Amino acid sequence: MKKINVTIWNEFRHEKTEDAVKALYPDGIHAFIKGFLDANEDMNVRTACLDDPDQGLPDALLEDTDVLLWWGHMAHREVSDALVEKIRKRVFTGKMGFIPLHSAHKSKPFAAILGTNGNLSWGRDQKEIIWNMLPAHEIAAGIPDHFLLELEELYSEPFFIPQPDELIFGGWFEDGHIMRSGATFYRGAGKVFYFQPGHESCRAYYHPCVQRIITNAIRWARPNDFGFAIEDACPHVTWKTTDEFDA
Repeated sequence: MKKINVTIWNEFRHEKTEDAVKALYPDGIHAFIKGFLDANEDMNVRTACLDDPDQGLPDALLEDTDVLLWWGHMAHREVSDALVEKIRKRVFTGKMGFIPLHSAHKSKPFAAILGTNGNLSWGRDQKEIIWNMLPAHEIAAGIPDHFLLELEELYSEPFFIPQPDELIFGGWFEDGHIMRSGATFYRGAGKVFYFQPGHESCRAYYHPCVQRIITNAIRWARPNDFGFAIEDACPHVTWKTTDEFDA
């Protein structure tokens, strides 16, 4: 069985500068997620950070990645446009799945792949119930009809994203706000799953249901074996000038 090559990218800034975050994730959110993913025999998990050489994703690593998980918050603008285009192209050509987590809704790759500014409403940390709205979906396998996060940052509608292809999870917060918390998008030949829980100072990634959802999502987002090459542009278009059309 061919293993899924998973790369977890994290800007890794909060964990270095905020004591409360460092206490929860002393080695970084990326390392914590790798810790529970390493239990899966069908996955080969690597980590990458913004301050690493080549912003953590040199060509050799990116081209060897089947599924890219992305966590960013305070340093979105520092990610190079050239790297973003490489990520977008790999997703659109079906060579890589993309899983943006929590504040990655404002990341450059999220915007480039989905064509959105990613804006949403937000507020104080509070209880959140995650509702399983599409239990037949592969990403929802093993997840109950709902589960409780004792503390999570409020993200709520309106969430300015394209209409999801599948809405799998919905969030309800104790202040009464709602959120499309887990949604899939098909872009080109690639697959994207956005998952909202995961504020850096909360314990969402410790929850077994959150861990199961991320694990399921990786298996869902892995590239298909198309048996043929997918192009990022139409190879059959021949551009003509206005004069040629008028001739």
